[in-house]
Amino acid sequence: MTQFDELYRTAILKIMNEGFDEYNERTGHYTKIIPGLTFELDKGFPLLTLRKIPIKLFIAEQIWYIMGSNNPDDFVNKFTKIWEDFTEEDGTIPAAYGYRWRHAFGRDQLGLLIQHLQGAPGSRHGVVITWDPREDGLGNPEAKKNVPCPFTWTANIIANKLHIHSVVRSNDMMLGCPHDVAGFYLLLCILAAKLGVKPGKLTHTISNAHIYDIHYKQAWELVERTNDHPPVHFEAQENFYDRAEKGDESLVPEIAKLLESNYKPLGPISGLKIVL
Repeated sequence: MTQFDELYRTAILKIMNEGFDEYNERTGHYTKIIPGLTFELDKGFPLLTLRKIPIKLFIAEQIWYIMGSNNPDDFVNKFTKIWEDFTEEDGTIPAAYGYRWRHAFGRDQLGLLIQHLQGAPGSRHGVVITWDPREDGLGNPEAKKNVPCPFTWTANIIANKLHIHSVVRSNDMMLGCPHDVAGFYLLLCILAAKLGVKPGKLTHTISNAHIYDIHYKQAWELVERTNDHPPVHFEAQENFYDRAEKGDESLVPEIAKLLESNYKPLGPISGLKIVL
């Protein structure tokens, strides 16, 4: 199996066997939870092969984030409708990740990150924040429909490679985690190409790693699977970042084709429904 397949399968098995059984008031579901889970991924593109992952979905999301838009109709809704449940009446998502990276807090964090690491590749100040402490979390009664799960990430150039550490407050392990890991690694590859360095390690840390009660059967099905799959290879081009900034729709199928050329996943697992 690939590196991510093995680590992910082990994590799911650990949660199912050792996770704490907790009731979640917001969703009305029971979950099995492990506090504090980390993946370290540096051998190939971490695209889960134990079940098929919708590739174009996370590609379109990352391009939309790089654009810095808070309106899904600008780009991502042309490829997936999963953000419709989080869209406010005015058609925007105020907490859209890319919007926070590029327009919130008075700074273009993503643009400044690239500029900063180009001039000071040894810097340890490459921090990007998604969470807005003025309005996110802590039971805010005026909270919007979407509260960021990946709330911060850091970028470091070490040994001529770009390494990203993403920190996620909450991850639905059966649906959200594989999607988020693939998305962040794609971001890592695109930024590395823009900076003229190689892609390095993605460290993905989850504060609350949980499996919902309606996914228990599917979790046991997944841990029974194995797949003799070599590492998934992917190489971003230097112009991918600039094209993403401009919202180039042709970039989605182009990246998807590169990934699909060496991605041979097992079949889907039925009955996996999103819990909102």
